[in-house]
Amino acid sequence: MFFSKKNRDERKRLKEEKREAVLTEKELSKQISEAEQEAQTQVQETVLTKEIKAPQEEKTSFFGKFKRGLSKTKQMFTGSLDQLAGEDPIDDDFIEDLEERLLGADLGFPTTEKIINIIEEKHRKKDIQSQTEAIETVKKVISEILDQGDHTLPLAESGPTVYLFVGVNGVGKTTSIGKLAAKFNQEGKKVLVAAGDTFRAAAIEQLKEWAIRADVDIIANASNSDPAATMYEAAEMAVAGNYDILLCDTAGRLQTKKNLMDELDKMQRVIKKVIPDAPHASILTLDANTGQNAIIQTKEFSKLIGLDGLIVTKLDGTAKGGVIIGIVNEFEIPVYYIGVGEAIDDLQPFSPRLFADSLFEKEKGE
Repeated sequence: MFFSKKNRDERKRLKEEKREAVLTEKELSKQISEAEQEAQTQVQETVLTKEIKAPQEEKTSFFGKFKRGLSKTKQMFTGSLDQLAGEDPIDDDFIEDLEERLLGADLGFPTTEKIINIIEEKHRKKDIQSQTEAIETVKKVISEILDQGDHTLPLAESGPTVYLFVGVNGVGKTTSIGKLAAKFNQEGKKVLVAAGDTFRAAAIEQLKEWAIRADVDIIANASNSDPAATMYEAAEMAVAGNYDILLCDTAGRLQTKKNLMDELDKMQRVIKKVIPDAPHASILTLDANTGQNAIIQTKEFSKLIGLDGLIVTKLDGTAKGGVIIGIVNEFEIPVYYIGVGEAIDDLQPFSPRLFADSLFEKEKGE
């Protein structure tokens, strides 16, 4: 079903009447459970209506947003490394301590092992001698890891650009879709969103609310309807309506991987029937708070669907932002956007240079 911007009030009234008429006890229990899962995203959503329609009066610089959003990660990560820096020679105790700190910063074992091997090799060749030189080498290697690949969202050469979003429930996937919809709309692009997580009534309603806030159009069918049918309808509407961007939400039920894999495969096939070169990017949304679990999620979704890039949310509320380094290194996959706050413009395009600068830049007096 297509919901244009012209029939918002009528749609809202009909929606409430329909929900009251068909809500069963089983569905109520399900929605209560889903509401608990999405509790983390609710705080973000309540503050966005004004922010979408009116930019903040006090603008923070692009670099300032990165620094602010990564302050906890910097304190945990760089602060820990700088404690090791000194003119003492590199020895086994230092290497062991460095390894523990890198693992504690959520880089993961493969990335930590890579860095340690480089340090040991440079030390054997006498390229570095002191612990301070070793720490500077760590920072250089991390910057090089982050700087690989293209971190900009791809665009279709012609016709609608289609982005397919995947991720487990509660990571901020729908919120990220809403923020991107608002961003594209503010850039003058014609945007359509598709509610493909049809097995969670709360997800459909959440995306409808975001469509209203972002002032964009939405395709949303009844709960438990075929998500592939929703995708097909959305793709046809995107072409017929000359939309620039189509943002597709999907389910995140990793506990039923076979069903989800079949569902995602079917979605992609029906989209391709209408737009042969779509989707132009399959994007995994991750919550930085989950640390190493984010690496596990990336691994699992990589098995289900060919991932093109990531959105990492909630970096401002965690010291586990180092997980981005581990994911980029292990999967050689770009990060498109990071969430560094609750405001609409706090979903920032990922910049490897700014990320590294935010982690390693010395403050005055340091």
